[in-house]
Amino acid sequence: MKLHELQPATGSRKVRNRVGRGTSSGNGKTSGRGQKGQKARSGGGVRPGFEGGQTPLFRRLPKRGFTNINAKEYAIVNLDQLNVFEDGAEVTPVVLIEAGIVKAEKSGVKILGNGELTKKLTVKAAKFSKTAEEAITAKGGSVEVI
Repeated sequence: MKLHELQPATGSRKVRNRVGRGTSSGNGKTSGRGQKGQKARSGGGVRPGFEGGQTPLFRRLPKRGFTNINAKEYAIVNLDQLNVFEDGAEVTPVVLIEAGIVKAEKSGVKILGNGELTKKLTVKAAKFSKTAEEAITAKGGSVEVI
């Protein structure tokens, strides 16, 4: 292969469709919208979910349940994930985000007792499960609710 033989991959480059630029463009006169009707008009068309006047699917299906708008969602961290920190380290939500253990703090961080903790740590979080709290204090670490 030589420099003058280089070509882009087939299908990677496509000419832009110029709508409403005369008959020779292939999309002249009605600009690909057909003739008359709701969809041919400017700003025309139907809203999402509209089924021509028939009761839409989302209204036909039964509604169940309840969503609490005040519900708090916590970022969850298990004990075995805390083993990446060195002995005696202070673990805060900011440190967890920097380490890549938590993506976003959400309503706070909750520490759960899954796995085994092998290091003595000072952990500061919004919530702790009972087993997590016991495991951290058993290793000589401390727990602080923020």
